[in-house]
Amino acid sequence: MSADASHQKTATRGRLRIYLGYAPGAGATCALLREGRQRAGRGADVVVARVQTHGRPHTQALLAGLDIIPGATVRNLGAAAEINLGAVLARRPDVTLVDELADRSLLRTGHAPRWQDVQALLAAGIDVISTVSISHLASLADVVEKITGVAPAQMVPDLVVRAAVEIELVDAVPEDLRQRMAAGHIYPPPQAAAVLGGWFCSPNLSVLRELALRWLAATLTGGPRRYRPAAFVPGHVHAREKVVVAVGGGPESERLIRRAARIAARSGGDLLAVHATRPGRPAAGRAAITAQQQLTRALGGSYHQLADDDVPAALLAFAHAENATQLVLGATRNSRPSALLPWRGTTPQVLRRASGLDVHIVTCTPTANGVPPAASEPDQKRRTAMTEQNASWPGRVRSAAHWGRRRPASGVRRHPQRMGWLASAAVVAVSLIVAACAGSSSSSGGAAPSPPSAATGAASSGSALRTATINGIAVLTNAKGFTLYSFAPDTPTTLRCNGQCATFWPPVKGPVTAGPGATGSLGTIMRSDGATQATYNGHPLYTYIADTAPGQAKGNGLNASGGVWHEVTASGAAAPSPSSGGGGYGY
Repeated sequence: MSADASHQKTATRGRLRIYLGYAPGAGATCALLREGRQRAGRGADVVVARVQTHGRPHTQALLAGLDIIPGATVRNLGAAAEINLGAVLARRPDVTLVDELADRSLLRTGHAPRWQDVQALLAAGIDVISTVSISHLASLADVVEKITGVAPAQMVPDLVVRAAVEIELVDAVPEDLRQRMAAGHIYPPPQAAAVLGGWFCSPNLSVLRELALRWLAATLTGGPRRYRPAAFVPGHVHAREKVVVAVGGGPESERLIRRAARIAARSGGDLLAVHATRPGRPAAGRAAITAQQQLTRALGGSYHQLADDDVPAALLAFAHAENATQLVLGATRNSRPSALLPWRGTTPQVLRRASGLDVHIVTCTPTANGVPPAASEPDQKRRTAMTEQNASWPGRVRSAAHWGRRRPASGVRRHPQRMGWLASAAVVAVSLIVAACAGSSSSSGGAAPSPPSAATGAASSGSALRTATINGIAVLTNAKGFTLYSFAPDTPTTLRCNGQCATFWPPVKGPVTAGPGATGSLGTIMRSDGATQATYNGHPLYTYIADTAPGQAKGNGLNASGGVWHEVTASGAAAPSPSSGGGGYGY
C-alpha cells in the first residue's frame, strides 16, 4: 500500500456493520463469515481478528480459507479467539471480522471491552463487521434478566451499536433453534438437555426474538437522527423528544434509566438523567452516582445533579428548561415513602404539579419495611433487603396490575403507547413464560432440570471436601460426593467463568474444610458479584449441572465456555481428559 493510500484510509473513519442475534445458534457468526468470504471473493483484503467457532463443524468450515491475523489466538479459546490489535493496525486491511462485540479483550490490561478495540480499528479507517446478541445491549439488561433469569455478564453500550452504518437481524424460528439444540448442533448433548428444559424454552426464545425485532425497529425509526435546530426556536419545542428520568440512590435507579433510554430510543430523542436532593442532605453514595453516570452515558444520555429545597419543583423546572417532552418517575406499590427517591412524596407532588409533560410511572419493588435507601453506601447495603432482581415474578405482575388499575392524577396525560414498549412486551409475557417454562420439557423428552445448586449438590459455605475414585482416578468431591472441576482459563487471582457459564458450572461456595483425602491447600477467591468461591491449591472449584448423581464426571475434558474443564485430583492437578473429548461451545 502506498503512503498516499495509507493516509487516505486513516483520514476516513471506517464503517461498522453488525449482525444482531437473539440466542445462541441463530447464525450471527456464520453470517459474519459468509460476508467476509464474499468480500474477499470480490477482491477486498479481509482478515479475521476474532471469531470463535465453538467447535461447530459448519462454522469452522466457513472460517477455512480466510486470512487469520497471526498471534490472535489465546490458549484454550480456539482459532482467532482474541484480537491482536497491534497486528491488525499494522496490516491495515480493508475489512476486519470481529465476533462477539460485547466480550472483553483478554489481551488488554484490565480486560477492556472488545468494542473499544473495534473503535480503534474504525478510527484507523478500517471497516469492521461484527456480531452482538440482543441480550448484551446495555439498555435491555434488566429485561433480559427478567426473561431468562440470568444477568448478562458482558454489555455493550447501545450507542456503539446504533453507530453502525448497517444492522442486520439474523432471524431464526424458535422451534428450529430448539431442534438444532436437541441435535447437538449448538451445545454438546449434556448442556443441550439442560438448557432445553431451562431458559432455552420456546416462550423465552419468542420473547427474546420479539425484543430484538422491536429494538431494531426503534433504532431504524430513530436514525438517521431527526433535524434539530442549533438554537431554541419558538414553536419548535417538540421538534425533538427529550426524556428526563428522576433517579435516587437505590438499585432501582438503573432500571429507571434503562426504561427511560428505551422510551427515548423509540422516539429518536435525548435521554437526561437527573439526581436531585435537598441542600445539606447527603446525595446518593459516590459509587451509586458513578454507576448511574456510566450507564447513562453508555446509553447515549447526559447525567445531571440538582440541589433544591423543593425537589419536585426543581425536577419540573429542569424538565421545562430543557424543553423535555416526557418525564419518567419511579413509585413503589405501597403508601410508605418511596424506595426510589431519597425524599418523601416526590412522585405524588410531581404528578400534581406537572403540566405540558407526558409522565411515565414505573413501579419499583419496595425495600424492607418500606424504608428508603439511605444516602451512605454502608447503610444502603444494610437496609436494602430486597431489590427488583430478587423480587418474585408474581410480585412484579401484581405491581404492574396495581398501577394499571390506579387512576392518573388530574391534569396528567398518560399515553400507554409511549410507556416502556420494550419492557412492556416482556412484562406482558411474564405469566406465560413462567407457566410455559416451568412445565416444558426438552424436545428429546427429558424433564426440566432442577436449579444448578440442587441438581449438582454444589458445596455450601463450610462444607467439607473429600476424595473419591472415579474412572480409576482419585478426584476431589464435595461433601455430597459430586465431582469438582477446575477451568483451564482461570488463574489463582482471576475467574473466567461468569454469567451463563456459572449457571452450567456452579462455583463452589467458600470457605470449605478438608475432609478425608483432601490434603491440598484450601483458600477462597472473591467473585464479581461479591460471593466467595473455594479454591484448592489455587484452583477455583466448580461443580457441573449435568452431574446428577455422586460419582459422575460428565464434564471432564469438555471444551466449554471458552476453555477446557478438568476433574481436580487429590493432589490438585487436573485429571487427564478422556480420549473422546468434547466439542467446544460458548455461552
